[in-house]
Amino acid sequence: MALAESRENGLFGPASAGPRSDGLGVVSFAIHALIGLYLLFGWLVPYAMELAFYIVLLPAVAGQWLFNRGSCVLNNIETWLRYGRWRDPRNLEEGGFVLMLSYWLFRWRPSRAAANALSYGTVVILWLLAFAHLSYFAV
Repeated sequence: MALAESRENGLFGPASAGPRSDGLGVVSFAIHALIGLYLLFGWLVPYAMELAFYIVLLPAVAGQWLFNRGSCVLNNIETWLRYGRWRDPRNLEEGGFVLMLSYWLFRWRPSRAAANALSYGTVVILWLLAFAHLSYFAV
């Protein structure tokens, strides 16, 4: 979930601080938002099996960010559909979902280190919350 290199080179400005307005961009953003909402609030699910799935899903999502050079597989799919390649420097949204949200919500552009700390730290907190909620069922 880290930032793509193009953002560090100053190509990410206020004009591109959101999803593309074409159909593919809107659908990609909507899917990202829905999955993001599940990742943020999935620890509240009241069923042990779903919590166990969530506990496995969170590190898997963080792992794919790490091994995919800070980008999400959803961004790669959009890039492939848009440009015919898995990664393409023309896709400024690739790897910038957290940056886009932080700019939209707070008008703050985090550094690569801050975006990583925010992303991975949030995953750890959510994972701990899910574990605590799951332990409630074991009592």
